[in-house]
Amino acid sequence: MDPIDMDEKLTNQILALRRVLDMRRYIGRDNLPSKIEEGLFLGSFEAARNKDALKQSNITHILTVAYFLNPLYRNEFVYKVINVADREDENLKQYFDECFDFIEGAKRSGGGVLVHCLAGKSRSVTIVVAYLMRKHGMSLSEALNLAKSKRPIASPNPGFISQLQEYEKSLLGAQSSCCFCSTVISAHIDQCDTTSTM
Repeated sequence: MDPIDMDEKLTNQILALRRVLDMRRYIGRDNLPSKIEEGLFLGSFEAARNKDALKQSNITHILTVAYFLNPLYRNEFVYKVINVADREDENLKQYFDECFDFIEGAKRSGGGVLVHCLAGKSRSVTIVVAYLMRKHGMSLSEALNLAKSKRPIASPNPGFISQLQEYEKSLLGAQSSCCFCSTVISAHIDQCDTTSTM
């Protein structure tokens, strides 16, 4: 092997190792849940480990969106685990509905929910953005901007962004057909009212 190629390979390995160490250092300091809205928090694995902060924030439910992150406080919080990797080809969209139901259940019970992955950057952000889009009728851009305003490192991978774009289209399609149905029903009711008064 050419010595120049070996130097380049070694340099790339050192840079990759430095990125991993920097991320581990950052995650170690990132131990507080970021409040997105009342009852909904976003964070890293370290935030999910910070029992005092969880209790102070009235978090009663924890939604883990990652592989190999086991629930730590099973007797103190309600957990749901979605085992997914942070890969562009991972189908996270298939879990949007059950995650929505879990978040809504936590809020209905008067508690709050922390949605987290390892870094609180991609998988968990994708779930929170999908929730905001469905719950509040936000566009993808509006929901992602809200998440980023509360958690600046929020950055779903490109594959998850594509899934959120598909989800946005499906939500818009559902809203359009509902608007059409309500217009037709409203027109029918108006017609019935006019007929009955004759």
